[in-house]
Amino acid sequence: MTPRFDAIGLVVTDMAASVAFYRRLGFAFPEDAARQPHTEARLPGGTRLLLDTEETVRSFHPGWQAPSGSGRAALALLCDSPAEVDAVYEDLVAAGHHGELKPWDAFWGQRYAVVHDPDGNGVDLFAPTPSAQ
Repeated sequence: MTPRFDAIGLVVTDMAASVAFYRRLGFAFPEDAARQPHTEARLPGGTRLLLDTEETVRSFHPGWQAPSGSGRAALALLCDSPAEVDAVYEDLVAAGHHGELKPWDAFWGQRYAVVHDPDGNGVDLFAPTPSAQ
C-alpha cells in the first residue's frame, strides 16, 4: 500500500490561455481543451499535467479560496483503491496534518481527498471508483 506520484494539478484563471501556453511547450492537450473546465495532458513517463478552472474547483470544494501570490500547484497521488484513499487520509490527519477535503466519491469517477503538507501545499489522494474501472 504505497501511493504513487501520478499528476501535477494547476488551478488556472484562464483555461484557454493556460492550454495555449502549455501547448507551446509541447504538452498534448485534447483538441477542445481550451473550452473545458478540466483538462489533462500525459507527460513522458506517464505523469499527467491537470488543469482546472477556479470555478471547477469551487464546484466540488465550495470553501476553496484562490491562494494569494504563487502556490497554486498541488501534487496528486494515485492510490491502489478507494479504501487506500481513506486510510492514507486518516493516517495523515491522525498524524496532525490538515485534512482540507475529506474523502468522497467524486462525480468524475474517483474516490478523492485533499491533505495539506507541512507548508500548506495541497496533496490530492485519489483512486478510481469501481464503477469507473
